[in-house]
Parts: sequence; C-alpha cells; structure tokens
Amino acid sequence: MVLVPLAGSVALAVLLGVAAYVIINRDRGCAGDEIALRVTASPDIRPAVSQIAERFNKAAHEVEGGCATVTVSEGVPATVASGLAGGKTGAMDVWIPDSGLWVANLRAKNPQAPEAGASVAHSPIVMVASGSVVPKLRKSFGEASWGGMINAANVANVEGPGRKVRVLALDPSFNAAGLGALLAASGVATASGVGQEQLVGALKTLSGSAVRDQDALLSSLGVKGTRAPLGVASEQGVWAFNNAKKPEVPAVPLYPAEGTLNLDYPVVITTKDAKVRKAAEAFGKELGTESARKTLQDQGFRTPDGKGGKPVADSGGFQAKAPQALKTPDVKSVARMSQSWSRLNLGTRLLALLDVSGTMATPVPGTGADRMRMISKIAIEGMQLFPAKSEIGVWEYSTHLAGQGVDFRKTVPVGPLAGSIDGVLRKDLLVQKLSTIQAKPTGDTGLNDTLKAAYGQMTREYQGDKINTVLILTDGAGNDDPDGGVSNEEMLQYLKKTYNPEKPVSILLIAFGPEAAAGKKQMDALAKATGGEAFIARDILQVRKFFLKGMERRICAPNC
Repeated sequence: MVLVPLAGSVALAVLLGVAAYVIINRDRGCAGDEIALRVTASPDIRPAVSQIAERFNKAAHEVEGGCATVTVSEGVPATVASGLAGGKTGAMDVWIPDSGLWVANLRAKNPQAPEAGASVAHSPIVMVASGSVVPKLRKSFGEASWGGMINAANVANVEGPGRKVRVLALDPSFNAAGLGALLAASGVATASGVGQEQLVGALKTLSGSAVRDQDALLSSLGVKGTRAPLGVASEQGVWAFNNAKKPEVPAVPLYPAEGTLNLDYPVVITTKDAKVRKAAEAFGKELGTESARKTLQDQGFRTPDGKGGKPVADSGGFQAKAPQALKTPDVKSVARMSQSWSRLNLGTRLLALLDVSGTMATPVPGTGADRMRMISKIAIEGMQLFPAKSEIGVWEYSTHLAGQGVDFRKTVPVGPLAGSIDGVLRKDLLVQKLSTIQAKPTGDTGLNDTLKAAYGQMTREYQGDKINTVLILTDGAGNDDPDGGVSNEEMLQYLKKTYNPEKPVSILLIAFGPEAAAGKKQMDALAKATGGEAFIARDILQVRKFFLKGMERRICAPNC
C-alpha cells in the first residue's frame, strides 16, 4: 500500500528535522528549556537595549542547561523606584534605570534593596538652550556654569542675570537629570562659599518652573519671551530631541565650566531565582561588548569611560570630549536634597502680622520712604516667592485699630492666592492693601493681643499638607500696650501650652529699627516656643535676606 512507505518517509523527515534542530542549536551554544529574562529599561535607553537583546537572543546563550531569552520593556524610573520601595518588583528581573541616584535613594531607606551593578552607558547632565538665544545667553549669563545658574535663579538677586535669563528645572522627584543638576549646583555652590539662603532662594525659584518631562522642557525652549530660557537635560536627551522632533532651531547643549554629573544607567538585578540571575549576569556581560557599546553610541550615549559616537561629535554645540565628572554625591547628600526639594514644595499657609504703630512712619535714611513703605514693599516682594496655591493673609496691628481694646484689623483673610474676594484675586488684593497701608500716627504696639488671636486661629485651622506660619513684621521692641492686654509672660505661657509639635505652627519674627534690639530676648522667646526664629535687620534691605532665611527653615521645620 502506498500510504505505508509515505508515512515512514514523513516520520524519518521529522526525526531528521529534530536531529538537525538539536545539532544546530548545540552548535549555537544553546539547548534545553527557555529561561525567560524580563528587563525593564528607562525609556531613553530602551530602544538600544532592545536591539542588543535581539542580537543576544539570536546568538542563543545557554545558561544552567537552559536557553536565555530576553524581553525588554520600558518603565519610568521614578515609577519603578516607587514600586521597589513598596517591595513590588512586578514583571521584572533586571532594571536599567537612567541613574544610580534612584538606587541610592532606595537603599538609604531600605539597605536590603537591590544594589546597582555595572554601568551600561553614560550621558552627562548639561544645560540647554535654543540655538537662537545662545548668543544672548552668553552676553548676559557668561560661560555656562552651575554657579551662574544659581545666580540667575536666586530670587534675592533682583538686579542679577535673572532679569534676562529664565532658568527652567526638571522636577527631581520624577527625573534623575533634574536631581543630578540640583546636586551638582548645590555641591559647586557649597564649595565656592555661596550662602545657604542664596541656594534656597534659587531652589525655590526653580521649584516654580519645574516640569516632569524632559521633552516638555526642551520643547519650551523655543517659546519666545522677554527672558532667554535656560534649562537642564541629559546630553543624550538633547540629541534625541533634535533627532526625533527636528525643531526649526535645534536645542544646544551647554557644558558647565565646573564639570557635571552623569546619568550612569546601572544594571540592577531584582530577581531572586538562581537560574534567572545567571541569565541576567550573562546579558549584563553582553551589554558591555563592543557591539553593544557601538549601538549605544549610535543613539547618543557615551560609554562608561566617556567615549561618544557620531551623535555627540564636535558639531551643533556637542563636544566629543567628555566633560569633567564631578564627584558622585554620597547617599546622605542625595537623600538630603530630595527631602529639601520635597519640603520646599510643601504648600504654604501663612498669616502675616504687619506693625502699623506710629513709629512705622519714621523715615528710613537714604530711601526717601518711611519704614511702613519699605517693609510693605519687601513684603510684596516676599509674596512673589509663593506659588498661586499658597494660602496667605495679612492683619494689621497697633492699638485700638478695630474699636476700643481691639488691637488688630483682619485686612485680608487667609486663603489661596489664586482665590477671589469680592471679585478680586487675593494676590492682587494683598498687593493693593500693602501698597496703600498707612501707619497709625498715635498708635502703640499691641503685639501680644494680636499674636494670641492670630496664633489661636492658625492652630485651629492647621493644615497637615502645608507649612503653617505666623510671620510678624515690626520695627519695635515687641509689645507696647499702655492699656494693658496680654502680658509678655502670659503670651509665652499661652504659646507653650498651645504649640503642638505634631501640628506645628511656627512664629517667624522679622524686626527692623534701632528699638528692636531692646526686645530681642522676648522676641527670641516667642519664636523659640513654637520652633520658629527671630531676626533683627541692621538695614531695611536685610529684611529681604531674612525672608529667604524663613524659606530655608521650611527644610528643617519643626526641628531646626
């Protein structure tokens, strides 16, 4: 019968095919069951890692008697890090984030978290601007530098380069290039002796312009305005943006004169399976081969020793030679910067008490204005530090302002700056009131009655997601109320009894004038009772500096 030999032929062919498959795969170095290796890579490096994985799979690598097969997906490092912090690895055996800073932050909180392995690639963190504004930037900003960036961003330097340069930041909570830029700037500032309040002033300004997404920042560089925009990004990110988006005017990397930090793309093995771990180690070696390095260089990355490819050759502002590498910050520095940023970005709930007693009408030598006008002007400036979501209010105080025995007037109630009162934005209303406020010629200083009422209200209305503060602006020596009221001792006892470290409302007191020194002891006691601080300004412009000091306290409050 014809079917019998035909069936035998088919069986023989199948057997020969299987034998050939086994022989071929043995020659390729792989036999046995598949060992699946799941790699999650940062979105910027994922295309290159996928190409390397494809070649790795085709070469068929035998591991522990099985055949390693790599699949690559992308994961935003901040999201992956958040999952790992909660003990969730998800569908992942290997993680390649854009920076070991994520791993450092994880291990600072949990030493048992996976360690960072070898670096796959580098990309320096650079400053970046649209090519059309680079000449203008160099004229007003000078050579690109972290020190210059802080100078331009420092809100207290009103006559500095910030008048012509608008510094943009990447939110370090979501972007390693943003965190690296802040760490580099902070390290340079500290080494050069820049005051902490200047650094905090710059950080606060940057927090108001921070964006989460690098491409969004790069896209915004082309938006025309009165000030030239200057941002931060990874070098590879600048190349990738220009290559993919093809903007009319390309973005140009600017290499900081002091050096910079690098995104270092470490291999982090998260699996606990022994066989899969061996596969991860094999793929890690593959990522270090010459062919893998060539793939990475072709996509704008540098090798860990700083060598770049054609994308970062000497053209379009890119430089072939790797910039000087700054020392990598230690784990504590990384954690401290992350915490500082988080604290600076907490919401604000602030009630300012403004002294309008008779002495506030005293002229300030050399200014052509009285104390009232100068302090009001600086208070208006101080409000510019706070974003629209901040909740701020102002009370005036002297004696008998709102009838006999009532020493304060609730000029603008506490509420969101972006909110409205009778159809007027609270922010605009505060500026309007502060600009026109007048001292009461015959008024004394009923501070204690006012402070007790204000502190009680802020305590009752405490909001846990905000920094809650009572700010006192005065020129005097404290309380001066001939008609009685709350005594100094009674005020201190009230604060000590009312202050709750679990729901802290701090007092920040800024005094200006020759009379202030006489009351320093009492002012210090008021502030200390609430974890706050009292400042005495030698000249009116020092008040601006003390606003920044108060902002600096946000980082450590309530345990400064």
